[in-house]
Amino acid sequence: MTSSLSHPSPPPAGRPSGSRIVVGLLGLGLALAAFALVFQWRQTDDCLGFYGSDVARAITSAPHVELWHLADGAAAGRLVATGRCDVSGAPGLVHLRRGLVEDANFAWGPPASQRLPSGAWAAALVFSAAPGARPSATLAVGFGPEAGALCVVGQPGRVGLGRLERGLRTWVEATCPRPGSSAAAGK
Repeated sequence: MTSSLSHPSPPPAGRPSGSRIVVGLLGLGLALAAFALVFQWRQTDDCLGFYGSDVARAITSAPHVELWHLADGAAAGRLVATGRCDVSGAPGLVHLRRGLVEDANFAWGPPASQRLPSGAWAAALVFSAAPGARPSATLAVGFGPEAGALCVVGQPGRVGLGRLERGLRTWVEATCPRPGSSAAAGK
């Protein structure tokens, strides 16, 4: 009498079993995930060193963002905000946040030993938890004829804007025109 139950037969020689393929794919997935983490970390290493972790976190995730236009104040070397715009929901802010923490967007060079004059700073990006709350981070931005710069207000040092400058200048002008400019009058 023959049994109707069949016993699984081993896979033919030379052909991998399904479990080996699954284990191989899981291993490949883990290796690629590790590579992605290291690659991402290396893309932001210099920025993290320049900003510090609290400022970098505020840049990437603060719910409220304002753009302030800066000008020389009454006291020498003091800046005042001549205009403010809430840009928390502005088009392009997500990309700007990402660009501000990627090393490749800046011109990393030896630290500048000389302070820039107060008039060199055109705008500030202010990151906070809510409107009117104490800022978590404030970045001053200067657009120069040769090269722009960025600094964290209250921290020493600055970095060249590099390839970020042209796009940042365009975004600032389109998103929040300077008070009294022709672009502001048209809005």
